[in-house]
Amino acid sequence: MRLVLVGPPGAGKGTQAQILCERLDIPQISTGDMLRAAQAAGALPEHLARQMSEGGLLPDAVVLELIGKRLTEADCRSGFLLDGFPRTEAQATGLDDILAKQGAALDVVVALEVPAEQLIDRAVHRRVDKRTGKIYHLKSNPPPEDAELEHRSDDHEDVVRQRIEHYAAMTAELLPFYAERGLLRRVDGVGEVASVAERVRAALS
Repeated sequence: MRLVLVGPPGAGKGTQAQILCERLDIPQISTGDMLRAAQAAGALPEHLARQMSEGGLLPDAVVLELIGKRLTEADCRSGFLLDGFPRTEAQATGLDDILAKQGAALDVVVALEVPAEQLIDRAVHRRVDKRTGKIYHLKSNPPPEDAELEHRSDDHEDVVRQRIEHYAAMTAELLPFYAERGLLRRVDGVGEVASVAERVRAALS
């Protein structure tokens, strides 16, 4: 199965991607991981590496070239899950072109949906134990008394709101693009991990 998983920050996309990839026995392809690896390996031109280090977005052509190479690798023959890509209609069209050259096409696009206020609550009350890396929620999953807690800078409310707004703007054209092609499956991302995973499974079948 060839699928794309999208969702706003804090929707649990990473957790659901891991569950899906284990169940379907397909690789999870994260463009963020790929770009960081390319940067670390010195495979990006200096001006692009500098642009990425400064938080800028790389040109679609660069990202599409990396994706195209990755999708030709042996572990993608039985399918893949794209995480974090595409984010715009232009990127989606580029992905279609890459797959068409390989005689393939996307099977489904899963969009995890969680109300903004719940996303903010998840982030604002999220804490990380600096000793173990375990993640806690001050209300629903409180940490032990001896935990050394850290509230990450990108979990502060103003930052989270900006990230949610950015996601909404980025996907404003993307989701209708896939809906028109009959590929989009909207899944309620609220609830326990297992419950959401079951809704995703049902959407795929």
